[in-house]
Amino acid sequence: MPPTPYDLLIRRLYRTNLYHPVKLGLTNIHDLLEALDNPLGRSRLPSSTCPQVPPIVHVAGTNGKGSVCFKIASALTLSGLRTGLFVSPHISSFRERVLISCPSSGELDDGSYGGEGLKDAPANLGSPMSTDAVCDLLPSVFAACKSRSIPATFFEITTALALQHFHRQDVDCIVLETGLGGRLDATNVVDPSLSVVTSIGLEHTRILGDTVEEIGREKAGIFKPSRPALVGPDVPWDTMSTVAGEVGVASISKVEDVLGVDLSGSGDDFDKVNSAIALAALKLLRDTPDFAALPIPDSAMSRGILALPPCRFQPHTTPTSVPCILDAAHNPSALSHLRSKLRADRPGEKLRVVFACSSDKDIAACGDIVSDMVEGDTSRVSLCVAQHPRAASVEELRGASRVFEGAEGYDTVKGAVDGAVAKAGVEGETVVICGTLFIMADVREALGMEQVRDSDFLE
Repeated sequence: MPPTPYDLLIRRLYRTNLYHPVKLGLTNIHDLLEALDNPLGRSRLPSSTCPQVPPIVHVAGTNGKGSVCFKIASALTLSGLRTGLFVSPHISSFRERVLISCPSSGELDDGSYGGEGLKDAPANLGSPMSTDAVCDLLPSVFAACKSRSIPATFFEITTALALQHFHRQDVDCIVLETGLGGRLDATNVVDPSLSVVTSIGLEHTRILGDTVEEIGREKAGIFKPSRPALVGPDVPWDTMSTVAGEVGVASISKVEDVLGVDLSGSGDDFDKVNSAIALAALKLLRDTPDFAALPIPDSAMSRGILALPPCRFQPHTTPTSVPCILDAAHNPSALSHLRSKLRADRPGEKLRVVFACSSDKDIAACGDIVSDMVEGDTSRVSLCVAQHPRAASVEELRGASRVFEGAEGYDTVKGAVDGAVAKAGVEGETVVICGTLFIMADVREALGMEQVRDSDFLE
């Protein structure tokens, strides 16, 4: 089957960083939005003159920022607001990065881009941007880069595309997740109603800094003058408050103070913390002038914060009644949290694990946690390989961890999933599939789960 116009455009986008390596900074995105007539409307661009702009929530953080974005967007949608959501990475289609949630479950955007999208989207998580919308808008972004000689990167182009789409679709509000860092992230050209930093940990140290304080300062770079800011419990507070003072924010709040709760005992329950951050953000939003005419009911908040991104402790039951959990936990810390949540939410259940991971992870430490999940019986572990350049082979997994020597290896993700489900059905087990986001598209396909998926041309 020949590639479609959408396939060709997205392949061109994926190849962008081959010619324009990632370099943090706002010059490219400033120039690009100028060339596109500021599709966002109100922004920090000097020439921005459009006063009618949807309120924006801007979220940064080491962990939890994606989940918090989904929860906030879900609550806003349940409040009757047409909500744009920009998140990354995607699982099975580039279009999953740019979502619009409509109050009416039967509505897809405004219908101007055809009928695909919502029926394929995970429940309550919004409609992916349609292929027609991508084909309509992405060429203009490429053209702007060419005409202005803007060496924009993949993420900068994708950010501009999302902001164009939200502008064209006339959304009521927008939730933006940063890509990397905050201060110099391509999303940091907006004037948000609220800035949120979820957590700070050591990540991308060659780019963001060697300490949590240095990284915290970069993430807090999304704070804006005369706008409120919110921070989660796991941040360097002194750094956050110092940056807030330098910027001149309207206020800076801790989640615990907004909600009047103590989160110190939350331990490994990431979702509890993420839900608390989202709830605090919604309460602060409700008090901002931007949301004066956009009410957010308590009922919408309480329901909305239950939302989870796809493949984050996502339950699924097969046609043969085998329970499965899909979780993109991809390093020892995340796997440890997954183990704790399984024990808390599914105590006493016998587990069977399908596992794959990237070669740059601490495979030995991951193996120890996986072994603990299956109570040391590694015959209940199935190994497979992701379709990704950094994927660890079955041989690499076994060589890096003695735990995996007794595990069964498979050439394909589908083989591993099918084998694990068949054995779990006989043994009365729950199948846990984890280790990397890069297997999840194949996992969902093997399980027969509905999803939008790009063609093999883009693999």
